[in-house]
Amino acid sequence: MGVTLDLSRATATRAPTKPNLCGLTRKGLVETLIAADVVPAPKAKMRAGQMWRWIHHYGVTDFEAMTDIAKETRAVLAEAFSLTRPEIVERQVSKDGTRKWLIRMAPGIEVETVYIPDVGRAGALCVSSQVGCTLNCTFCHTGTQALVRNLTAAEIVAQVQVARDDLEEWPSPKEDRRLSNIVFMGMGEPLYNLDNVADAIDIIADGEGIAISRRRITVSTSGVVPELEALGNRTQAMLAISLHGTNDALRDVLVPLNKKYPIAQLIEGIRAYPGLSNARRVTFEYVMLKGVNDSPAEALALVKLLKGLPAKINLIPFNPWPGTDYVCSDWGAIEKFAAILNRAGYASPIRTPRGRDILAACGQLKSESEKVRASARRKAAAEPVAEDSPAA
Repeated sequence: MGVTLDLSRATATRAPTKPNLCGLTRKGLVETLIAADVVPAPKAKMRAGQMWRWIHHYGVTDFEAMTDIAKETRAVLAEAFSLTRPEIVERQVSKDGTRKWLIRMAPGIEVETVYIPDVGRAGALCVSSQVGCTLNCTFCHTGTQALVRNLTAAEIVAQVQVARDDLEEWPSPKEDRRLSNIVFMGMGEPLYNLDNVADAIDIIADGEGIAISRRRITVSTSGVVPELEALGNRTQAMLAISLHGTNDALRDVLVPLNKKYPIAQLIEGIRAYPGLSNARRVTFEYVMLKGVNDSPAEALALVKLLKGLPAKINLIPFNPWPGTDYVCSDWGAIEKFAAILNRAGYASPIRTPRGRDILAACGQLKSESEKVRASARRKAAAEPVAEDSPAA
């Protein structure tokens, strides 16, 4: 059984009225200090450097903890700015150790973030880049929630800070990390929010702060081809492609974005991705759907499609969710599929489903408030109408 800590009745943290410094880039932090007339321009870069280390290396949420800054200055900073975290509405822990947080960034703005132990070097954090999604991939629970808005860089970074708080991993460790990898595989399409994603990666990867290497940060896209080059140039992040089909007819159904950027165009864009090499392979994500895309013929087609690309292929057993019509492929079919890819020279690990019991597995994320609203709508629709009710 998963363990759930319901925080919905806890005293809500009021949204700060003061600017929050936690999600600013180095340049943004300097400019904000100067613009607020809190720090003289000649000292702003030095002061920002001190604060940066306290915020992102030590994870402090109180200016009083910044002991190498004069007490008077700390008081001025506290008067003008905030370091508060967003509200954690719910925290769940799976029987396999996966953790999921429902985080409220602002009224009506909620995202889910998942920490998966024993992934990557030590453990991976799956972060969201949007509230909801526009892509409507038919196998994905997240895609059934309409897009609310993009997350800011601060809101993306806050997900990492919340996880670090819960894992008690401040100051940022150089060795023996529990959180070693970041994957943009949560809610939303990262390349439809590239400016904020790029700024967030700059903050997360900074060596004097959270200090997670760009080679341990992976951005997954369903194939927004025009933004691929910019992603590589601006972030130097590892690339993952949510593929799931080897021909346009099938992928048009599974990933409707394919109608705009078909497979041939997508593969051409991937081949041009900056920095792509045998040492920096692209990861293809392929969800295994019974009777849909899991035949040996599809495996051979995938080998042909990816010929010449430095790639690895993650095979993802489909994670069921309420209302889906898809079924996970039989284990034998998945193993046969993987064997064909392996014989062709591609690493093709079968991803172990994690956090299924708390709906934290791949494709299962969805804001709890959205689930509740949908449940209420279904309940209302099922209720019989009283005979003396007025006509609608």
